[in-house]
Amino acid sequence: MADRSGFQATRRSVLTGAAALSIAPLLPRTLFAETPRDQPLHGLSAFGELKYGLDFTHFDFANPDAPKGGRISFQAPNWIGNQSTSGFDTLNIFVLRGIGAPRLELTYDSLMTPAPVNTMAAAVDEPDSIYGLLAESVTIEENGKRYRFRLRPEARFHDGTPVTSADVVDSYERLQDSATHPYFSLSLTQLAAVEANGEHEVSLVFSGVHSERTILSAAALPIIAKSFWNDHPYDGSQLVAPLGSGPYRVGRMRAGTFIEYERDPDYWGANLPVRRGLYHFDVIRVETFRDHTPAFESFKKGETLYREEFSSQRWAQQYDFPALRDGRVVKREVPEEEVGSFQGMAINRRRAKFDDLRTRQALDLCFDFDWMNRQLFFGQYERTASFFHGSEFAAEGPASEAERALLEPFVDELSDAVFGPPPLPAKTDGSGQDRATLREAARLLKEAGWTRGSDGLVVDEKGQRLTVELLIDTQGFVRILEPYSQNLRRIGIDASVRLIEPTLFERRVREYDFDCTIQRLSHGATPSDDDLALIFSSDAAEASGTQNLSGTKSTAVDAMIAAAGKAESRDELRTALRALDRVMRHRQDWVLNWSSPNHRVSHWDVFGYGEKPPFGFAVEALWWWEDAKAEKLGLAYGKPSGDRAGVKNEE
Repeated sequence: MADRSGFQATRRSVLTGAAALSIAPLLPRTLFAETPRDQPLHGLSAFGELKYGLDFTHFDFANPDAPKGGRISFQAPNWIGNQSTSGFDTLNIFVLRGIGAPRLELTYDSLMTPAPVNTMAAAVDEPDSIYGLLAESVTIEENGKRYRFRLRPEARFHDGTPVTSADVVDSYERLQDSATHPYFSLSLTQLAAVEANGEHEVSLVFSGVHSERTILSAAALPIIAKSFWNDHPYDGSQLVAPLGSGPYRVGRMRAGTFIEYERDPDYWGANLPVRRGLYHFDVIRVETFRDHTPAFESFKKGETLYREEFSSQRWAQQYDFPALRDGRVVKREVPEEEVGSFQGMAINRRRAKFDDLRTRQALDLCFDFDWMNRQLFFGQYERTASFFHGSEFAAEGPASEAERALLEPFVDELSDAVFGPPPLPAKTDGSGQDRATLREAARLLKEAGWTRGSDGLVVDEKGQRLTVELLIDTQGFVRILEPYSQNLRRIGIDASVRLIEPTLFERRVREYDFDCTIQRLSHGATPSDDDLALIFSSDAAEASGTQNLSGTKSTAVDAMIAAAGKAESRDELRTALRALDRVMRHRQDWVLNWSSPNHRVSHWDVFGYGEKPPFGFAVEALWWWEDAKAEKLGLAYGKPSGDRAGVKNEE
C-alpha cells in the first residue's frame, strides 16, 4: 500500500428528514448473514454492529469546531496505485502508465466511505465498516449478490453537474479495464455487472463466488464524471485531473515538483456526518523530492510545514537546528497504528536462481539486524518477524487446530515444519559478520547446488555466478545495504547495491526488473482478501504493477487468502491470516527487515490536532491551522509562492 496502507480516505453520510426515516440501522450480526435484506441501510459492517448509528452527526475523531483555513505542506509519507513521492508526470492515478501525483484521491468521492477519512484509504477509527457518501443508502439483495445504492440527489461534481447512475456505471466499468492499475481493479474481479435504474439508483452485481467483504473495498472506489472521458484518453499521458466530486480540487502544480489541492468552498458534502469536522485546510500542498536531503532542508526552512521522518540516523543526529531549539518546530513520537504491517526485501522469485528455499534462507542469514540496529539505527527499531507484525494476526507457537484444518489439505506443498512454531529471524552476535550464521548460510548454498569457484564466488552447475543486485532509489539505504552485500560476498555471492533515479526505480519495480528491493506494506485493521491478493496471490504474481514483488505463487497461499475472504467472524479471520503468515514465513520469499513502534513526527507549531485514532494517521484530514500560532511565528496564512513553497520505507 506502498501502503495501501500506505494512504488516506474520507467520506460521510448524513441521513436526515424523510430519507433518513426510511433507512434501517444495522443489527449485531456475523458478517452480512444477519444484515436485513431488501431494506435500505446507512452502512455496512463486516463483523458485529456498526459503531455509528443512523442519527450520528460526525465521526468521533473529527472536530466540527475546528476552524477552516490555512495550509499544510509536506512530502506524502504513503501513497497508492501508480503514485510516487519522488515526482509525477500524470494526474491519472488509475492506470499503470505514468507516475501519479500523491493525494489525488482527495478530489474524489465514492459510494461509501470508512470512518473517517478519504475514498481510497483504510479506516482510521472503525476497522471494518463503511457508511454512505455519494449513496444515501445501500440495500442487499439476492442473498448478497446484488447491492443496490440510492444516490444522493444533491451530490455534485466540481463543475456543478449532478453525480448520476451513468457516472457510477462508467466509473466501475472503466476500473475493470485492462489498463487500470491492479490497486483499483483487483476488488472488481468478481463484479459481474453494474446496472443503472434511473438517474439516482445503481446496482453492483457480483458473481456469487465473491467474498462478502469485497463490497467494503468495492463501494469505496472513486467515482469520476463520465463526461470527462469524452475529451481525454484513459491513459497516463495527461496532466489534467479527471473530474471528481471530493472535498478538494487540483490547484497550482509543477509536474515532478509540487501539487496543491484547494478546498472546495461549495463542496456538496461538507455537512454530511461522514464529512463534518474533517478537511479543514484551505490548501494541502504535496511536495515531491528525489532525495531526502533537500526534503529535510525544505522543512528546516519552513517551506514544508509537516514531516514524518523515516531515517533513524537523521532523527537521532540532525534534528538540532534553530527553529527546533527555540520551539518553533515540535518534535515528537506518535504510537503506530493497531494494524499489521511489514517491511522486507523482496526476493524476486520470477528469477530461477532464487528457486531453491535454501538459497533464500542463506540470503536471510546474511542480514545482521542486531549489528544494524546498534551501529546504524541508534537502537530505534525492532526486527520484523511476521508479515502481520504488530497485530493479532501474527502467527505464534504451534498451529492451532483451526489453523491445521486450513493447512492440512496442502501437505504435499508444505513441509511438516509449517505446523510447528513459525521461523524467527536469526539472532547474531552483533559483530556484523557473525561467523556461525555466515557458516550456516554458506552450507545452505552448497546444499542448494552452488559451488565455490577459484575466485571465491559460487556458481551453479552451468558455471553461472549467483549474482544479487539490491535495487534502491534512496541514498540513505546505501549505508545499510552495503554491509549486507558485504556479508553476501563473504559467502560467495556476487552482490552489489544499485542506486538509481526514483522514476526509473518506480518503472523497474512495476515491471519486476530487479533481483531484490525493499518495500514497506500495511494491511489495515481488517485485511481484505483483495488487499492480501495484491501482495501475495498467484494472480498478482502474473500481473504488472502489483505489490507481489517477490512473485509468490502458491496454492496454499491462495487458499489462505480465500479463507480470509470467507471468514464470518474476526476469530475465523484471525485463524486464516495466522495460517497465511505461517506459510509465507516458511517460504522466505522476503528477507524481513525492521519496524518502529512509533511515527517520528515533526512540524512547525502552527497546527491544532486532537487525539490520534487507533487505526490511521490522516494528518491532512484531521488537523487544522491555528492563526494565533502562525502569527506568533510570522507564518500568517497566505498561499505559498514560488516553485517550491513550502511511505516511505523506513530509512
